[in-house]
Amino acid sequence: MARLPLQARIWRRRALIVVLRVARLVRTGVDRIFPGIRYLVRSLQRRWRRSLQFRTVLTTLLLSISSFAIVGAYLSNQIANNLFQERLTQAESETRYNVKQVQDTFDGAQVTDQSSVITLVYDTLNAVEGRGSVIQRRYVFEAMPEQTKPRNRWVESRASDQLTISVIPPDLRKAVQDSGKEQFWASTEFPVGTEDRPGIAVGNKVTFNGTVYELYLIYDLNTAQQTLNEIQNVLWAGGAALVLMIGAIAWYVTRNVVSPVSHAAVVSEKLAAGQLQERMVVKGEDEVARLGASFNHMAASLQEQITQLATLSQMQQRFVSDVSHELRTPLTTVRMAAEVLYDAREDFDPINKRSAELLYNQVERFQSLLADLLEISRFDAGVAMLDADATDIVQLISHVMEGAAPVAEEYGSKMILNAPGGSVVVEMDSRRIDRILRNLILNALEHGEGRPVNISVASNADAVAVTVRDHGIGMTPAEAARVFDRFWRADPARARTTGGSGLGLSIATEDTKLHNGWLQAWGNTGAGSNFRLTLPLKQGGTITKSPLPLEPADVGLASPADHSVLVLGEGATPADSGPASSGPGESAASAMPANPAPANPADPAPAGPAVGNEAGRAAGTEPGTAPGAPEPARTGERP
Repeated sequence: MARLPLQARIWRRRALIVVLRVARLVRTGVDRIFPGIRYLVRSLQRRWRRSLQFRTVLTTLLLSISSFAIVGAYLSNQIANNLFQERLTQAESETRYNVKQVQDTFDGAQVTDQSSVITLVYDTLNAVEGRGSVIQRRYVFEAMPEQTKPRNRWVESRASDQLTISVIPPDLRKAVQDSGKEQFWASTEFPVGTEDRPGIAVGNKVTFNGTVYELYLIYDLNTAQQTLNEIQNVLWAGGAALVLMIGAIAWYVTRNVVSPVSHAAVVSEKLAAGQLQERMVVKGEDEVARLGASFNHMAASLQEQITQLATLSQMQQRFVSDVSHELRTPLTTVRMAAEVLYDAREDFDPINKRSAELLYNQVERFQSLLADLLEISRFDAGVAMLDADATDIVQLISHVMEGAAPVAEEYGSKMILNAPGGSVVVEMDSRRIDRILRNLILNALEHGEGRPVNISVASNADAVAVTVRDHGIGMTPAEAARVFDRFWRADPARARTTGGSGLGLSIATEDTKLHNGWLQAWGNTGAGSNFRLTLPLKQGGTITKSPLPLEPADVGLASPADHSVLVLGEGATPADSGPASSGPGESAASAMPANPAPANPADPAPAGPAVGNEAGRAAGTEPGTAPGAPEPARTGERP
């Protein structure tokens, strides 16, 4: 008795182990099957979206299968009904005839002993059964219940092939028992050997020696069922073959139509990639052939026009480059003469002294313009190269601020450098970044109206950002739309004391593109502007998020009257960034003092919350644009 609990525990533990193993196998199978199913579904979805031929053939097959299924089901149902009705009509007619023969035989019988009665009933029912090579019908002979048993009633029930009264549906029995001489039928199933066969049971009443009997003749429908199965098999096989033929025809037809379209798409992609010599293969004289001929004519026209434009562009670039180089020698001579006159201006009368000063200043400006033209010609010719090395960008900014100190003193502005993170080493071309920063800072000083100029530096894991923020006149949408264009000035009638070529921001944009960086501008009329330069820390790196926001946090944009704009240079990305990550205690790391500026309402902070998405929408940026993608200058107005 003590061993039973121990054995029960052992068996229970074994059962638990088996269940856990089965569960683990099921989970492993599910984990392996579901990814495969998901991959298959995604492959089909991708194929459905990208292939017109696949979509057409699959749609044709699905519609054909649906049509054949509906038609096949209808035909099968009609054939089954017709076969059943035909067999039912035959069964009812044969039953009436056979029941009448049985009743006539019973009525004319002259038997008085039990053996004679049994023999008579047996012979009569066997005759009804129609035995031979094939049994035509089966019978069930049963005395009705609840009737007085006559003295000479020796037969209670009899059936063929060991059938019983249970094969007769109860509803049919009740209808026969409650009726007079009417005939009733019902569908049923009866066993034959080891299988169940469909049949029709037809019931009537007969009397023999004063006893009322129920006589049911059962007709086998197995032959009709086999015929129906063969017809259905033929329908399904024919439908499947027809669907495959329709699929093949659809594939062939759509291939003939889609192949030229696919070929045209491939040729279009090659043309877009610059392979202007690509053409479509034209065969025949149909609509597709005419389309191919028209496409080739269009491609040839485009190639001719693009070639002409490229030749003209090369001629213009060569002209600018040649003129710029040719002007350097006479310009050097003129400059030397202007310097001599400028140094001796004190000995001249006032008119000649003023002329010497004007000549000297304009020659300086002419030389700056010529240098910018030479740089632009290098960019246009594609020969500008990047000479990158690891440099501390904060130190470079300090150097640029030192050079701009006289200009800041002249305008009465002060420059504030905010670099909470200290030095930031960047792989960059120091000469080009110096030129970008000098251009941005001098522009901010010139348009800052004597107010402070804030320069902020911040970095993250991938990039470094420098923002130059002034609080001057700002930019309108019309001005911001062309801020990076060549030879453009916000007010052509206004005097310019620094720069003046109109190529500074264009060159800065090209320099930024060489570094795979972003150069972006934001402006608000009357509230100043903010330029942001974002560079990857490593040469060839990509930028996903700028460490500094483009829109300053100290400017409110809720008023509908504000003309707030966001402008992206040609090498800038439309995506903006969140605020720079900085620790507590941020303050100006260094400042270049100048003459005290007029009192300001507030000293703006260079960092603030992220407003990139709103700024991007203000610039008309399309959603989904990849960061860092070169784009033309864009403008937008914040409502």
